[in-house]
Amino acid sequence: MRKLFSVLALGVTLVALAAIPADAGDTNSRAHLHARDEVPPNESLAQGQAIFHLSGDGTQLDYKLIAANIDNVVFAHIHVAPAGVNGPVVAFLYGPAAAGSGRSSGVLAQGTITADDLIGPLTGQSLTALVDAIRAGNTYVNVHTDDGVAPAGTGPGDLPAGEIRGQIR
Repeated sequence: MRKLFSVLALGVTLVALAAIPADAGDTNSRAHLHARDEVPPNESLAQGQAIFHLSGDGTQLDYKLIAANIDNVVFAHIHVAPAGVNGPVVAFLYGPAAAGSGRSSGVLAQGTITADDLIGPLTGQSLTALVDAIRAGNTYVNVHTDDGVAPAGTGPGDLPAGEIRGQIR
């Protein structure tokens, strides 16, 4: 019975940690990454989770990127665009890594994003610009793969445009 209670308590804790409040005071966000959310979708069985926490003063966005069943990860980014649309990179989460690096499962990357890390259309802006885009549902995490063998884009493990993707909510 104690074991069941511990498992239930862990499940409740995980659900609570993954919950995303809807008010303007939100400090936690997440993205669940799937191949079906890529544009265009692909047949990969890989999945991922990106978890974000905004500091109390709004100047740092801590993140953890976790993936499973994915090969040859070379980059992971935050992009700005709504669901179903490809958009520009605004922050790096992982990479660059060598093509053909093999299987990845577990934590790919963790770190902190500040205004100095913003690139593309958010270059020179405060972190608030990224946070506002996240709260508006206009950002996604994308994990890119490359097996290092021509031609590019032959399938799972070799999708340089992106293998798994998820909107940040």
